[in-house]
Amino acid sequence: MSDTGVDLGELAARLRAALEREISGAVQLRHELHAGAEVSGAEHRTSARVAAALGDPGAPVLAGTGRLIRIGPPDGPSIAVRAELDALPITELTGVPWAAPPGAMHACGHDVHLAALAAFGRAARHAGLPAALLAVLQPREEGFPSGARDLVAAPEFGAQQPRAVLAVHVQHQLPPGTVAAVPGTVNAAADEFEIRIDGTGGHAGYPHLAADPVPALCQTVLALQQIVSRRTDPTHAVVVSVGALAAGDAPNVIPPAAHARGTLRALDETDRPGLHEALREVVTHTARAHGCQGSVTIFEGEPALVNDEKLAAAVLPWLRAAALPAGPGFRSCGADDFAIYAQIAPTLMIFAGAGGDVTLHHPRFLPEDGTVRVVAEAMLAGYLAALASMR
Repeated sequence: MSDTGVDLGELAARLRAALEREISGAVQLRHELHAGAEVSGAEHRTSARVAAALGDPGAPVLAGTGRLIRIGPPDGPSIAVRAELDALPITELTGVPWAAPPGAMHACGHDVHLAALAAFGRAARHAGLPAALLAVLQPREEGFPSGARDLVAAPEFGAQQPRAVLAVHVQHQLPPGTVAAVPGTVNAAADEFEIRIDGTGGHAGYPHLAADPVPALCQTVLALQQIVSRRTDPTHAVVVSVGALAAGDAPNVIPPAAHARGTLRALDETDRPGLHEALREVVTHTARAHGCQGSVTIFEGEPALVNDEKLAAAVLPWLRAAALPAGPGFRSCGADDFAIYAQIAPTLMIFAGAGGDVTLHHPRFLPEDGTVRVVAEAMLAGYLAALASMR
């Protein structure tokens, strides 16, 4: 029994029986969503389609394209389960008949998450829930500004009285069919940065008459790796990555400026200020050593994602009851704006194994259809764990 007076074992049996009837349709929905992938901020059709699948096509739109769909008791507390609406600006290379047209692709499993939430939500409508399920259709997980931040700030979200916020995310580093739900920090805080090196342009044949920003930027990128190896505690996970470089337009012209963009990631929130300071110092002094000027703009992103200890412990027996074997305890320096929901309620992110030989965000990333069932079962387990933990 839970504090709600409901026999959770009996409720679990009803939910699983109802969920089983929804899986086939959810797989078809997954194909449809995948084929119609929409990038961050443009998820209008995706949002409408999933809302319809959840039985509430008229749900109000929030945060641009997001929606909150309440299932169960119309009043009182709720347990929120989030799924992301957006795809990535990637051209798909999977070759499946339901591949997306060029320019957008669900290369992070969001199509699986949405289809699983639709299956769980439809099952929940027939199970007599003691506390409402709040299906959170979140926009812009992959883009800026954060969709989670906008939803958390919306009065409509707080009005639903969420007691816990749950999510399940596919993970290629876990074997298919397995799950991981561990307490504490499971994803890193992540900030983006832009570097600008200003020099003096000129003729490529007379470099002594210019201040070349290109070698200054190259040395800067190499020096940034010293932040990890020599400026942070080696027992703390920190990653500095540069993903974009730009300078000049002609092979025989020294450009006046060079640019770089990248990310800083830290599993320990207390490392963020020091990383920012070290980044600015490296850029400024390396550029100066090359006769140039360096500047940095930092865009603060997601905080570290921390799983609530009680929820992480409470979900394990429900995962076992669903025959979802535990994979290795999983943590990574990936980032997710799901971390922002911790501002309003305890959070739990469960990772579901997708396996495969390519990573998330790869143009050939394509979890098997069976992953829809695994994610839906994990969402169900998370709901039961939150219900059991409600005080």
